[in-house]
Amino acid sequence: MMQRLGVNIDHVATLRQARYRLNPGAPQVEPDILLAAQEAVAGGADSITVHLREDRRHIIDADVALLKRELSVPMNLEMGLSTGIVELALATAPDYACMVPENRQEVTTEGGLDVAGRAAELKPVIARLQGGGTRVSLFIDPVESQVRAAAEVGADMIELHTGTFANHTGSARADEVRRLAAGAQLAHSLGLQVNAGHGLTHENLPDLAAVPHLVELNVGHHLVARALTQGLRAAVASFRQRMRECA
Repeated sequence: MMQRLGVNIDHVATLRQARYRLNPGAPQVEPDILLAAQEAVAGGADSITVHLREDRRHIIDADVALLKRELSVPMNLEMGLSTGIVELALATAPDYACMVPENRQEVTTEGGLDVAGRAAELKPVIARLQGGGTRVSLFIDPVESQVRAAAEVGADMIELHTGTFANHTGSARADEVRRLAAGAQLAHSLGLQVNAGHGLTHENLPDLAAVPHLVELNVGHHLVARALTQGLRAAVASFRQRMRECA
């Protein structure tokens, strides 16, 4: 089965906010977040991911509402566990919600969520989201205790953190591929859907092919970066072709 592709458009919003954060009502606000999402879908995206951070550094509340209303494909809301974000997610009822760790000082998410250590906090939030029709994923490192904890708290899916994989080469990357494969194998055996994301590119995708049971890959920065020279639709289409070649 062909893997699905989720496209994260956070950094389209990053560009918009760099100019219009203090003037969101200006008539010339650009780039248009919905148009970007539609271009990604036209290029072959199966879902659109946005991360609503507490500091609203890129995606804002209005983006979440707009995309949920207008998208023709599922919306995946990446989110922390703060009360305000949880309440907004419950009110919006995204198709998917991916729970991630969040640190105000970080530039991007740098590691997996400590599900084992936060199980008591996660379990009721997951149940509430699922009660509203949202399938819940947990962004975790490929660690046995975290995979088992994800199943125990009732998640539907995990998203394996591939940042360490992406940041290494040679034998270090091969070691990480083995860790990812073991995590994916365990998660699959526990009935969890297995996704993966963070730092994935055209160049490193072939090395990820050794990881079994991957249903969806989530890619953001790489595609937005390539979009600057070739357009987002073409960047997404090119990545889909790369996925076919690596299947």
